[in-house]
Amino acid sequence: MEISRRTDYGVRVILDLALLDQSERASTQEIADRQNIPAPFLAKIISQLSFSGLVTTYRGAGGGVRLARPASEINLLEVIEALDGPVRLNRCVLAPSLCPRDDVCPVHDIWADVQADLTDVLSTTSFETLAERALEKAAAADQ
Repeated sequence: MEISRRTDYGVRVILDLALLDQSERASTQEIADRQNIPAPFLAKIISQLSFSGLVTTYRGAGGGVRLARPASEINLLEVIEALDGPVRLNRCVLAPSLCPRDDVCPVHDIWADVQADLTDVLSTTSFETLAERALEKAAAADQ
């Protein structure tokens, strides 16, 4: 399983905004420059994040983008699912009825356990935590 480029960029966008003051807005060009994301691709990502209720966009002079909720209330799983859909290791984990071997498959329980662990980690990792880690890493790099 590999995270798509769209999701990688989406995570960068949310983290970029989480590092700002909650009331502060960033222009898409500022985000594109800071995160090295092509502006046309960024516009599509921001549109999806806005549709999912993760960011709020403002048009016109003084417009821009900001988080729709505090960074402490946005987690990695939400961003991934907003951009790539449900996280799944195998289709049988989300819909066991799709596999006729569900009752006898020795791997199904392993997939289910790994799926549960993965979604637990992603859903309990907030962007507030990630922003704190980013600041710590930046401070350590400056020393």
